[in-house]
Amino acid sequence: MLKNFIAAILFSMVLCLSGAGQTSSLIEAGSRTAKAGFRNGTEIAAKFDDWRSDADARRWLATMGYKVDEIDEVKAAKPHGEKADVQVHIRTKSRESVEGVSIKLVSNTNGFNQVDKRWLSHYAKLWKMPADVHDGLKMFVGEAKPTRSTRTAGRMYLNELDAPASYAIVAFFTKYKDAIVSDILEGDGTFAAKWFMVAYRPAIRMRWVLKSSADAAKFFGDGPVAITRSGNLKIGRITMQRKGGDGGRETAKMLQFKINPALLFEAK
Repeated sequence: MLKNFIAAILFSMVLCLSGAGQTSSLIEAGSRTAKAGFRNGTEIAAKFDDWRSDADARRWLATMGYKVDEIDEVKAAKPHGEKADVQVHIRTKSRESVEGVSIKLVSNTNGFNQVDKRWLSHYAKLWKMPADVHDGLKMFVGEAKPTRSTRTAGRMYLNELDAPASYAIVAFFTKYKDAIVSDILEGDGTFAAKWFMVAYRPAIRMRWVLKSSADAAKFFGDGPVAITRSGNLKIGRITMQRKGGDGGRETAKMLQFKINPALLFEAK
């Protein structure tokens, strides 16, 4: 308990916009604590639990539409392996509700963060992909052999597919873009993320932005669906690509979606 309490204090000191009176060693220690906390949601959950005295948590609750003086109890928990990194249970004088929050930590404004990664077969079933779209993406991730010579052995980039296949993929993601982006960022069911938080942590100071997942999906999905020069797919501000890496293991063939979370600070 004492360790968690100390970590929460360090985290709050780094999150605060004013860094006056802090030593460099304390800032560095607080930054490490904040980074770990945002990765697993522990510190965010702790801040929600301490909502009566934590100014950030009170602002988050207000952003979610709650009148802080009408709240009786707030309890936060971390579901495992779900879209929401933190689930916040809120009891007011008139109702009880649960708010799921997806949390993304960024340390620079140009970094990219994975927002969803699964096997192609899962997406094909979820989005009811037509056979031509599914077949084209099998070659894209390397589940099916290329139909001709390519720049990377064992797979084809989208701009290496024949014209009908690449057109079918772009047309499909264009037609169902809103639903696809919502699934990627928000999820569904009990552990869906109703809220999307980005914490920007440069060397010393930290700031955050909290938007509804619907607003985040609208922002990141804004823009056309197009094949990039590198042969991946751009869906507004979201990039779809083959996972790769993993020492060439089968998991390298998974499909992943990435964003630059820091862009959300620019959302109106």
